[in-house]
Amino acid sequence: MSFEALMPLVGTEGESLGALGAFLLGMSMGLTACTVTCLPFIGTWVMGRGRGGKAAAGDATAFLAGRVLAYGLLGLLAGLSGERLAGWLTGPAGNLAIGLASCMAAVWLLHGALPRLRPLLAPQGVALNFHPRRPAARAAVAGAGCAPARRADALPPFFLGAALSLTPCAPLGWLLTVCALSGSALSGLGSGLLFGTGAALSPLLVLLPLFGSFGRTLVEERRWLAGFLSAGAALVLLGLGVRRLLLI
Repeated sequence: MSFEALMPLVGTEGESLGALGAFLLGMSMGLTACTVTCLPFIGTWVMGRGRGGKAAAGDATAFLAGRVLAYGLLGLLAGLSGERLAGWLTGPAGNLAIGLASCMAAVWLLHGALPRLRPLLAPQGVALNFHPRRPAARAAVAGAGCAPARRADALPPFFLGAALSLTPCAPLGWLLTVCALSGSALSGLGSGLLFGTGAALSPLLVLLPLFGSFGRTLVEERRWLAGFLSAGAALVLLGLGVRRLLLI
């Protein structure tokens, strides 16, 4: 292959990755190691929620949006700070961010699971609703808070995606090094966003809706399982998060 054919990959000055190169580099990661690294976290989240393929596709979108934005910011910071950023990511920062995001997602799932677990775990005949309301009033309150709750549910996968973008790997190291050599925050931002867009073309777009559909099937066939499924997923995420924190 001639040097002219490689120009779109390395850029005209040899100091930038080039639009096509950044995109393909991200795609090479998204189609391979990225899926293996991310699936235990975001897969556990969508299965634990058990809300079906459509909701899981929304979670996947929020997760990947977090990754794209984070890669863009990393590229920008690399353009500003030089090669020091790559060294910083190989330290405890990545594990700290992933651990905290995973623990936050676990707490979020557990908070949603508790109302469904209380009737199953309480002694028979014990009333757990100490502030009863008429059914119509309860339905009105639930309906009013439904849309904000759905928007808030996108935060854990978004932060998980952003945190997992800090995982050190060879493609990310190459991207940050090239962005650092460019010495331009704008160029670094563009390369990071293109890299993240390529990484977003991942098997997760297919796998996560399948996980969500499987979780919903389990819940529909066994209604009592819904709370336990969410609580079990929360414990898995908590374990993954604590494991990352212990690596610091």
